Amino acid sequence: MIRRRRLFAASAGFAAGALAAPALLRAQEVKALTFYYPIAVGGSLQTIMDGYCADFAKETGITINPVYSGDYSQTLIKATTAIHGGAGPHFAVLLAAEMHSLEDAEILVSLDEIGLDADGRKWLDGFYPAFMANSHAEGKTWSVPFQRSTAIFYYNKAAFTEAGLDPEKFPTTWAELGATAEKLIKRDASGKVARWGIEIAADLGNAQWTFGALANQAEQKLMNEAGTEVYFNQPKTIEAMTFWRDLAAKYRATPDGVSSWPQLSPDFLQGNVAIIQHTTGNLTNVRNNAKFSFGVAGLAGKVSPHTVVGGGNMYFFKNASPAELQASLRFARWVTAPERAADWSIRTGYIATSPAAYETPALKEYIAKVPAANVARTFLPVATGELSVHENQRVYKVLTDNIQACLGASKTPAKAMADTQAEADRILKPFKRT
Repeated sequence: MIRRRRLFAASAGFAAGALAAPALLRAQEVKALTFYYPIAVGGSLQTIMDGYCADFAKETGITINPVYSGDYSQTLIKATTAIHGGAGPHFAVLLAAEMHSLEDAEILVSLDEIGLDADGRKWLDGFYPAFMANSHAEGKTWSVPFQRSTAIFYYNKAAFTEAGLDPEKFPTTWAELGATAEKLIKRDASGKVARWGIEIAADLGNAQWTFGALANQAEQKLMNEAGTEVYFNQPKTIEAMTFWRDLAAKYRATPDGVSSWPQLSPDFLQGNVAIIQHTTGNLTNVRNNAKFSFGVAGLAGKVSPHTVVGGGNMYFFKNASPAELQASLRFARWVTAPERAADWSIRTGYIATSPAAYETPALKEYIAKVPAANVARTFLPVATGELSVHENQRVYKVLTDNIQACLGASKTPAKAMADTQAEADRILKPFKRT
């Protein structure tokens, strides 16, 4: 029998109490909120967030105390530990894909339980559907899209020109990508590789995102919406793993073994690799630090480009009072308003989460100056949600271990995926209906 999340204590009474007074009055009852925020990408994110919190306080009288809590994994651990210990944040930005795991931890409150009026429902409907893919379960909405991204390619145009390739024409299929990456390899006089063709991350915490994109490129879903089933041993999934392995084994275009996320940007900026798969949230960092002309492109697919969404959503926690939850939701609505979403996108590189943000004068002007800032948004129609299941971190670890075994040539793609499926099925068995 599926292990169910315990219902929020006295949820009916909670909802009634939360809706008993006008939203503005409920928010004014609260003077301060604690907000956990992950610093996961290089840049001035803390300064920007400090500014938003200060502006919100001036406008509403509600102080937001941000706690900059490390990367996403560290923030998840700190938030759940603090809340189970009787303290912790009222709300936080955590990975969108952690929805089911946060439900399992029994610390979440859905937006439905906090209370949404007609304007609130209209606000939620205003986000891009791809960014809501990891927000729904059990007929409820559990999080608000905030710093969202897709996986994209950054590529060195000078390296393309040097290799005799058209820097304005990026590959759109796997076969083209493999052949292009192979041509981009540069060796020194001794024959040692001085520049690799491509690098994509396979370290813990990132391998599942890379693989989610590859599976979508083969047009294979990795899980059901309930987060109780996975599809790792399907022919198309194995085909995706085979292509990843082929980048080293067949094309010799990437280092053998595991490339790690923290090294991708430095390698790219130092000219050690011509193409990296990274987040849109890295665009400002690359723009500020690249000493060469670079391009941004959607991810190539088996026959056409496909990608995966990623990044963080805002979640709300049970340890907050009804008034504190209303105030937290008020901040979420304030910070995701079109003008602020546009500002966030311009200053960080993350994709603005609503079409309305792209109609603002500021974002229109910015995209006219920096067309690369609009590339990722155009691939949202061919994006899939990130792998999200119950016991998410355990399944990620199993998948990552097997991906790394395959990339290290100790397992075939078929064996790696079969082993992942068997162990994931065992982990998810308690959550399946009988």
